[in-house]
Amino acid sequence: MLSCFSKMHFFKRQEIWVLLALAVVLLVPVVMRPKQTGTASADATLVIITPHNEAVRYEFGRAFVDYYFQKTGKRVQIDWRTPGGTSEITRYLASAYLGAFQNEWVNRLRQPWSAQVEAAFDNPRAPEAPARKAFLESNVSSGIDLFFGGGTYDYAKQAAAGRLVTCPELKNLPFPQSAGGEVYWDPEGRWAGAALSAFGICYNVDALKNAEFPGTPTRWSALADPRLRGKIALADPTQSGSAAKAFEMLIQQQIAEAGGDPAEGWRRAMRLIRRIAGNARYFSDAATRIVWDVESGDAAAGMAIDFYGRFQSEAVRRPDGTSRLGYITPAGGSSFGADPIGLLRGAPNPETARAFIAFVLSPEGQKLWNWKVGTPGGPHKYALRRLPVLPELYAPEFTALRSDPEVNPFAPGAQATYHPDWTGSLFYVIGFVVQTMAIDSHQELVAAWNALIEHNFPPQATALFDDVSAVDYIIAVETLKPALSQKIEAAQLARKLGDKFRAQYREVQALARAKL
Repeated sequence: MLSCFSKMHFFKRQEIWVLLALAVVLLVPVVMRPKQTGTASADATLVIITPHNEAVRYEFGRAFVDYYFQKTGKRVQIDWRTPGGTSEITRYLASAYLGAFQNEWVNRLRQPWSAQVEAAFDNPRAPEAPARKAFLESNVSSGIDLFFGGGTYDYAKQAAAGRLVTCPELKNLPFPQSAGGEVYWDPEGRWAGAALSAFGICYNVDALKNAEFPGTPTRWSALADPRLRGKIALADPTQSGSAAKAFEMLIQQQIAEAGGDPAEGWRRAMRLIRRIAGNARYFSDAATRIVWDVESGDAAAGMAIDFYGRFQSEAVRRPDGTSRLGYITPAGGSSFGADPIGLLRGAPNPETARAFIAFVLSPEGQKLWNWKVGTPGGPHKYALRRLPVLPELYAPEFTALRSDPEVNPFAPGAQATYHPDWTGSLFYVIGFVVQTMAIDSHQELVAAWNALIEHNFPPQATALFDDVSAVDYIIAVETLKPALSQKIEAAQLARKLGDKFRAQYREVQALARAKL
């Protein structure tokens, strides 16, 4: 009897722990949710999922609440959702729409759920599948109105999947559909650029002097300088879309300098990336960490999206106008890509969402990106240091109002030309290659790189270190790209390549020590 009572008591305790764990799961998202913009007595709530930082959320939230009240006499509250970077948002939306459509398919349409249905409903390559047609004809919702911020690659994928829908405010826009090879808005009106971004190098002036690095790092190749070993900060391109785009910009420049030969340019880029990775202190999951560590002096330089570098430089600006943190876009090393906004399928509050889109793309909204704090129409608290997408705002009469008057992405020759046929289809492959070649084997890579530096780059060891044939362009296109669509095959290939690279780096280290 006592034994039975003990067992019952044990199971009750288990149930209590299960309930407590469930409570944590339910309450943590509520506790972690960012503060809402607006008032408790709002007439409507607009839900926006975004990778944008607090400064952007504050300025656009504050300004739109005022704008909307003046236009409609109604008060709106903005519920910002910030699960992480663009990659995390993409995964979140995919999961949310999967659950929403499964409910639609099973409970409303009374159809049996299957692996085939799951694979087809958001697959643009299955246009005739009943599940696909049903999804595109539905108004199933993720519970979120807008996707705001990220990269065009991710928005194109969301639009193709059917999660972004056509919005009248995103058609016939007053800025180019493309420039420098970059697409600025979707012809079907499912997304459009809200701001423009380039990629480059953030650097700490004092840390560079301490490393005896001459001048400013004006080219991507500067990050491979042996004087900067252990002093470079990088982000993981499999976790950060902006990091992946930065690496793509580096590759694009190398292909351009190879006369437009993708195979040769890719080879040069892989060698350069490997050397930069040899100098890297780490690969962070968050691209925002790069500028913080460089600003603090924990790293001397790093790869960063332009507004991360400019915004943090502004934050630590001294009274005399100087800053220990600098940012530079390498000459010919980056195009200006769009940072979009789009309306999500099944938006709970579509009319207010469309009003937000209209505001963001209006001159009033666009001024917030780059006007100085306190200027007419400018931000109230934060200089965002972003680039507007409206060409009219780069007119000479606005020069004194802008935080970055020297930057005009629409000026002739201002940006490199992006060639999507070179690397556009290899966006995920780039992250996979960096992961297997430099992240998973980073300890061995750094040891090999240090051995080369310490023994003055012996020829055989250096030649082996620069051998990137395992991930050359043909392999990237014909082997790696197809493999990434199959999770098991991709995992097996990652282990195989990781083992190969670790063995290669150990051999480089041995050859370098032997001065061969």
